[in-house]
Amino acid sequence: QVQLVESGGGLVQPGGSLRLSCTASGSIFSINGMGWYRQAPGKQRDLVARITRDGITVYVDSVKGRFTISSNIAQNTVYLQMNSLKPEDTAVYYCNSAPRAVFRWGQGTEVTVSS
Repeated sequence: QVQLVESGGGLVQPGGSLRLSCTASGSIFSINGMGWYRQAPGKQRDLVARITRDGITVYVDSVKGRFTISSNIAQNTVYLQMNSLKPEDTAVYYCNSAPRAVFRWGQGTEVTVSS
């Protein structure tokens, strides 16, 4: 069973940047791709960015142009570079397979954007 560990979250001011990392205990690219999801307080968990095995990236409109997803297949790691952060980006961020999450969810990493 693949285990996912997210890291890199924290408190940042509006306009700031963070880089999230997700490391998997097993091979994650036996599936179609990976993605970053987020869950804001009181809201459902949503997919915000994904990357396919071929390196094709897809973003939701709210993060397009600000977030960049990348991966290191050899290290079973997925990254999310987040720039120009806004208060509405505040959430717990998780990684999982995408577009459908099939692995057990990790603990996530909390991102708080506030002045």
